Amino acid sequence: MILRKTLLTSAAVFGVLLGATAVSAQESSSGGTVQVIHTDARSTLSAGYDDAGQAVLGMALESHTPHAPGFGTSETMFSPPKTDEERAAMRAAAEGNHSFSVLGTANSDMAVSDGKLFVGNFNGFNAYDITGDTPRLVMSVVCPGGQGDVSVHGDLLFMSVEENRGRIDCSGGGNAEEVSAERFRGVRIFDISDLNNPRQVAAVQTCRGSHTHTLLPDPSDRNILYVYGQGTSDVRETAELDICTDGEPDVNPETALFSIDVIKVPLDHPERAELVNRPRIFADAETGRVAGLWRGGRAGLTSQDTAQTNQCHDITVFPEIGLAGGACSGNGILLDITDPENPKRTSDVFDPDMAYWHSATFNNAGDKVVFTDEWGGGIGARCRAEDPATWGANMVATIADRTLTPRSFHKLPSAQGATENCVAHNGNIIPVPGRDLMVQSWYQGGVSVMDFTDPMKPVEIAYFDRGPISAERLYVGGSWSAYWFNGRVYSSEIARGLDVIKLVPSEQLSAAEIAAAEAIVAEEINPQLQTRVTWADTPDVAASYIDQLARTDGIEDAVEARVRTVIDGWRGGSADKRAACRLSTELATAPEGATDATKARLTALSALLGRLAA
Repeated sequence: MILRKTLLTSAAVFGVLLGATAVSAQESSSGGTVQVIHTDARSTLSAGYDDAGQAVLGMALESHTPHAPGFGTSETMFSPPKTDEERAAMRAAAEGNHSFSVLGTANSDMAVSDGKLFVGNFNGFNAYDITGDTPRLVMSVVCPGGQGDVSVHGDLLFMSVEENRGRIDCSGGGNAEEVSAERFRGVRIFDISDLNNPRQVAAVQTCRGSHTHTLLPDPSDRNILYVYGQGTSDVRETAELDICTDGEPDVNPETALFSIDVIKVPLDHPERAELVNRPRIFADAETGRVAGLWRGGRAGLTSQDTAQTNQCHDITVFPEIGLAGGACSGNGILLDITDPENPKRTSDVFDPDMAYWHSATFNNAGDKVVFTDEWGGGIGARCRAEDPATWGANMVATIADRTLTPRSFHKLPSAQGATENCVAHNGNIIPVPGRDLMVQSWYQGGVSVMDFTDPMKPVEIAYFDRGPISAERLYVGGSWSAYWFNGRVYSSEIARGLDVIKLVPSEQLSAAEIAAAEAIVAEEINPQLQTRVTWADTPDVAASYIDQLARTDGIEDAVEARVRTVIDGWRGGSADKRAACRLSTELATAPEGATDATKARLTALSALLGRLAA
């Protein structure tokens, strides 16, 4: 296990110890750039549920759709209790109410299939037709059980269920008994071939329920789909599910802790889906000790209280490279998934600045991965000016020889207020050729776009943010997930509904780059299942490379002008192939001292112009 030593500035150390009102930026162990959290237009936005102030850079809100009926209002929001009296009142409200859930109608994760956007909710899920100008609600399914993360494969929808109130029949009455034959915790499977009549066709029970899940098609059998289930809750009683026992593995080797769930789904008979493996992916490679990774606690005076690695929160699979990135509570890991039923760990890292490894996102090349840290669990204000810049942030790591190397941190650079729950959360890649761009949610910190092309120097290039729900009290809200789906960013707003955001040209992102990304269209998109993007040879793709080279002074002005002349002719239907051939040859050799990104862009542009000339 790789252990990174924290490098705090003296000011940061004293800030942590003394509770100073401002903490200096921190630095990654590998020399990543020092980040500064500053006050900007987002820091002082006016509060409101329907009318909060807005701030944008390089983005524009295209539409907002309120919650579907029965799935959340301004009256159903959750505010964490602040006093003993409030905590007692919440306990009293929950006592005897077997359907109680603090986030009972919050929006959660999303997926896209056949022009439909599926939005999970703690009360079930909704589907929207997104082929028109604004999302149109076409299906609502009430099925409470917690989290409600969804993914889609063909006519099947998969839903995560973790809370004890979940029932096999989707009813909302909860479960009064400690041990109940009606309780459901695991992964539900729905047939959604008829949106007017969705049917639950399978419900696979697991020991810790499913907080999230991941779809992984079998590479050798198109009829088999695997589902990796990630449970983060308590272990069920053996009397309720006989495969379940609790406890530390040194005392109970059969414990349901320290594993993930592998569910096998025959697509021609999804009702036969079953749990087929609970691999010990955290075991020590040499000794076989089940609890082989981080045991939890603090790693040093100034580090966070870090989680024990006995679970994964998210696992993101990238079948083209045969790897998965696991954000596994106390560690970030890589898994070999070439045998989907038996994933094997190839690398792991620990970082004392990461409280809870939450999600993982690869770049398109598969040589970098972004891990997020959900410090505070998503219900606390963790983006204030006094909060450390490496806590509740993204960690960018590189991958070589199936091994992870931590490189740098990137946190939302805007100081947020004390009534805004804010920490790094879900996002995905924006397919701009020549760059590694990730859009992601920061709860009430809004939606942000990070450029991590240089893993040592990730930077923000665009954002959309609203003011807090309330200026007086923290209510849990903001963007749960922000994903690029076929040309737009969809943001699942916990308390307010659904946002559709578009990118707009700016100094940091050109019209050609946006057009090249918008040209990538997929029939089906599940955030924890990444597929490699390839771009067709188009003027927009060529212009993307030249825009990037010009922006970073990676090309001489005269050569840039000649390339743009060829691109303009190409757009007009009369490309100068001789000029393209000459430029292809010239660009094939990068100038001395060029950065890796510049070399890659020159190589890609040279190859593209060569194909144009052929």
